[in-house]
Amino acid sequence: MSSESGVSGTGISRLVGVGVGPGDPELVTVKGVNALRGADVVVVPVMDTLERGRAEATVLHYVDAEKIVRVVFALNERSDHGRREAAWDAAGARVAELLGAHSVVAFATIGDPNVYSTFTYLAHTIGQLVPSVVIETVPGITAMQDLAARSGAVLTEGTEPLTLVPVTAGAAVLKEALNGPGTVVAYKFGRQAQEVAEALRESGRIGDAVWGSALGLDGESIRPADELDGEPLPYLSTLIAPAPRDGGRGGKL
Repeated sequence: MSSESGVSGTGISRLVGVGVGPGDPELVTVKGVNALRGADVVVVPVMDTLERGRAEATVLHYVDAEKIVRVVFALNERSDHGRREAAWDAAGARVAELLGAHSVVAFATIGDPNVYSTFTYLAHTIGQLVPSVVIETVPGITAMQDLAARSGAVLTEGTEPLTLVPVTAGAAVLKEALNGPGTVVAYKFGRQAQEVAEALRESGRIGDAVWGSALGLDGESIRPADELDGEPLPYLSTLIAPAPRDGGRGGKL
C-alpha cells in the first residue's frame, strides 16, 4: 500500500482506509476525521441485512448522511465460499465504480484498517480492478487498546511479547497462545465463550483476565473473565489475559 498523499489534480484516484476505532466516536483520531471530511464519498460496509454497523454509526458523527455510500459485504458469511466470493466481487466493483467518479474515496472500518480489517481484502481487490489507484490507510484505535484503558489492564511491560488471536481460528490457537509468555488478546470470541473460559482455567490465567463488548456504546460490558459462565456473548467481544507478573516495579525490564 502506498503512503503517498496530495495527488489531487493528477487524475489518479485515492482509496483511503480510515480506522474509526472500536465504536466510541470520541476515539476517532483528528487525522481520521480530516480524512473522512476530505473525501468525496465515504464507503461504509454493511451486512446483507442492511442494518447499521458500528463504522457507519461512528462516521455519522462527523459527516452528513448524504456523503455516505453503504456497500454490502459478506461480513457474516463463513461457510459458503462461492457466495462470499461473489459478494466480494460485487463490493469491489461498486467501490471501483465510485473511484471512477470521484478523486478521493474513504472506506471506514472499525478498529484499525491493518488489523483484521475488511479494508485489507477490499484494497487487494481494488488494486487488481484499478491498478492506477493510490491506496492509503489512516490508523485507528483498536479494541484491545480501548479495553485496556477502560479496565486498567496493562498490555505489555518491559520485554513481554503481545499475542493477538482471532478466536474464529479456533480455541486451540488461543490455548497455544495462553501456554506461551506475555499478554494474550483474543478477538471475536463471543460465540466460543465457554471454550475460552475453559482455556483460561486450564492455563491458570483466568484470574487477571478481563473481557469487554460494546466498548464506549450503550450496553457496554466490561467484566472479569472468571465470571464467564459459558453463555454466548456478543460476537465482537475482546479478551485480555495479562502476562503473569510478580507485582514488582520494572521486573520485566
